[in-house]
Parts: sequence; C-alpha cells; structure tokens
Amino acid sequence: MKTPVLETLALQFAILSLLAFGGVNAVVPEIHRQAVDVRHWMDGREFAALFAIAQAVPGPNFLIATLVGQKVAGPAGALIATAALCAPSCVLTYWVAKAWDRYRAAPLRIALGAGLAPVAVGLVFSSAWLLSRAADADWRLAAITLASAAAAGATRLHPLWLLGAAALLGAVGVLG
Repeated sequence: MKTPVLETLALQFAILSLLAFGGVNAVVPEIHRQAVDVRHWMDGREFAALFAIAQAVPGPNFLIATLVGQKVAGPAGALIATAALCAPSCVLTYWVAKAWDRYRAAPLRIALGAGLAPVAVGLVFSSAWLLSRAADADWRLAAITLASAAAAGATRLHPLWLLGAAALLGAVGVLG
C-alpha cells in the first residue's frame, strides 16, 4: 500500500528535524535526495531554485521545507512539512537545553560541544556542494558559483547583491 504524500512529508521532515545539527542547511542534501532521487517530486534544478528562494526571502532558514511541501502537496503540504521540521527539534531542544545548562562543566558536555561543531560545518558544506552541482549545468554557471563563493568568503558583501549580480548576468544573456 502506498503511503499518502502528507504522511510521507510529515515522517521525512520529522526525522530530518532531529538530524539537523547546525540548522536546516545541514540536512539539505537529504531533503534533496528524498525530493529528487527517491520520491521524484521534482528535479534537481527545481530543488536548487526552491533553495535559492528560501535563502533569498527574509525569515528562518527552514523555509526550504515549506517550499518543498508546497510544491508537493499545496498549502497542506507546506504546513505539514514546516510543522514536522520544527516541532520534534523544538521539543528535544527544550529538554536537552535543561540538561546542557545543568552539566555545564562536565567533561562529556565539553567533548560533545567540541565534536558537534565540525560535524555541523561538514554537513553545511555538503549542502553547498550538492546545491552547486545541481545548479551548475555548464561552465558559465559553475564560474558564477565559484566567483560568488569567493566574493562571499572574501568580502562582507550581502549575498543578495551576489544573487542580483547573477540575475543581471542571466537577464542580459551572458548565461545563454
């Protein structure tokens, strides 16, 4: 028996909620894998476009879940995906924060904090890698991705300026 789409969205995003060390960007590769490769709800370019929209609009970085839910199952999908991504981690964070504060000086807590930081960085880097591979269909797009990453890393330029510059290049025909 096939699982209904809303149940699938709820289950997938609830599981990812508990794995999102470093924020939702850490689980973007798995969201992509589920939405594109496993469920075939969209292709890689559509996913990359949704991710770009989610990052460009003001608000929290979990909006990718809302947009994927909307694409898959309309307004109900948007609500289910958003709630499923937020609720489990919020409940877990509430309880862990109590213990985390209580055992502030414990060696295990210090070791966990030191160990989780590089894991979060690695997960976020894997998201960047996956999205750039999905968006860079030819060498010109790859060059824009590399130039944008370099500019973001070397300057304090707001990312929206970089998005605007890339959009302008597309509008004037540089990207074919």
